[in-house]
Amino acid sequence: MAKTIQQNVTFKAKAAKLYALYADSKLHTAATGQKATVGAAGGKFSAFGGMISGKILQTVKNKSIVQTWRAKSWKKADPDSILILTFEDTKSGGRVSMVHANVADHDAKGVTAGWKNFYWDPWRKYLSDAARSSKKDAVRK
Repeated sequence: MAKTIQQNVTFKAKAAKLYALYADSKLHTAATGQKATVGAAGGKFSAFGGMISGKILQTVKNKSIVQTWRAKSWKKADPDSILILTFEDTKSGGRVSMVHANVADHDAKGVTAGWKNFYWDPWRKYLSDAARSSKKDAVRK
């Protein structure tokens, strides 16, 4: 039976920046450290060198992304999952709310951990490194 994964994660970055980390191919690649290609609505999506792929179903700039999503390791009989990411500002930064529905049962545990290990933690490091770099640049000026 397919599973639904829900996670809410806060960052010290505004929603627009968080949206861009996922929706912009270059930023997605930089933030995760793995090749990603993200198209516009109706376009294709791939990440981690093609280990994950799907189709972008809908985007609302700086607010939400809806896409099909599947891992290369899934069985052919496994249907695509649906990923819904919403982005909102908070007092101290921003929040990503993620609903990942119809995840193949045999990979639900891995996908659940994968969001933290391959997205949320690397995003935190990327944002922290970027903030540190900006502070150094400001001091040099």
